[in-house]
Amino acid sequence: MRPSPRLRLFSRDYCHLCHDLLSALEALRGEAGVTHFEIEVIDIDTDPELEAKYNELVPVLVDGEGRELCHYFLDAAKVREYLGAIR
Repeated sequence: MRPSPRLRLFSRDYCHLCHDLLSALEALRGEAGVTHFEIEVIDIDTDPELEAKYNELVPVLVDGEGRELCHYFLDAAKVREYLGAIR
């Protein structure tokens, strides 16, 4: 059996957009027909390199290869397309 895809969410603890995007991802994960996926939340404030890279862009959602799927707000269509393509 193939492992579930992992999406990484670069985030900050105090960021309301980050919390909103995570909630939207959780809702998407519960949709019928959507491939199950894991979510790894990474606090950019714990890593100076990540903070420098993503600072004002958070939240940023990337796929398993590190390609950006969206930032600021969930692009549900793009995430569904990505998940459908890797089935």
